[in-house]
Amino acid sequence: MQRLSRQQLVLLVLLTLVWGVNWPVMKLGISAFPPLTFRAVSIWLGLPVLALALVLLKVPFTVPRRHWRELAWLAATNMFVWHACIILAVRTLSSGRAAILGYTMPIFSALLGAVVFGAPLHRRAWIGVGAAALGVALLLRYEFTALSGRPLGVALALVAAATWALGTQLLRRTAIDRPTLTLSFWMTALTAVVMAGLAALFERAQWVAPDARAWGAIWFNAVLIFGFAHAAWFTLVRQLPPLASTLSVMFIPVLGVFSGALWLHEALHWQDWAAVALMVVAIATVLWPPRAIAASA
Repeated sequence: MQRLSRQQLVLLVLLTLVWGVNWPVMKLGISAFPPLTFRAVSIWLGLPVLALALVLLKVPFTVPRRHWRELAWLAATNMFVWHACIILAVRTLSSGRAAILGYTMPIFSALLGAVVFGAPLHRRAWIGVGAAALGVALLLRYEFTALSGRPLGVALALVAAATWALGTQLLRRTAIDRPTLTLSFWMTALTAVVMAGLAALFERAQWVAPDARAWGAIWFNAVLIFGFAHAAWFTLVRQLPPLASTLSVMFIPVLGVFSGALWLHEALHWQDWAAVALMVVAIATVLWPPRAIAASA
């Protein structure tokens, strides 16, 4: 486990807030607007924001040709599948439950790290994974009946989570010697092209002008999600061990559940409250310093 620096902690808090409240924002945005088109427009509008950040911070745009194939694979596992599948799942499910299913990612990531990449999981790590898994199970307790009638949405969210988990592991181990912002820019650019293609292929007949609610959600995603959150997440992934970077964001679905209940009047049960405590345990297992570090501090 690794103790977070002040900068990493600030990034994590901002990331949690932005990504957490975005679940009901997305649900509102696609209530009367095609979901794949919503995602494509948001990414294209967010790309200049990300480009401006590279210019202001004097970060290079170039990626050597020898890394293009790996970059495309990173984009596919971290962004293509996630953004296509999860936005469709959000339209089918409640925003809170889509967030819960999407954030089974840390569980997939921990298991992939142990089984595929040979990353040992110590006792405290297994406690965190177990707490996160139990929190997800509790939050889904009252959803089983409803989910049984919407298996496609559930499957899409779980595929998105598992693929994102693989992408997180691959990004942590990438050999591309370029700044994280550079990789984030090109992964976002490639995703913009892919999402635009999917929107044109499957939703062309549904294209309409966005209303005020859709525009608000689009700009929220463009500036805060694609202009900031993804770059912040990729930075944490490359700086922290995979388990720490994944379990540390487990409060996002909790925030998604409660913001959805507040804005969209989605029902809450006692399991939601119990899950909050379990997510805090999961986060503490990776963010709380070991005894040796605490004693020296």
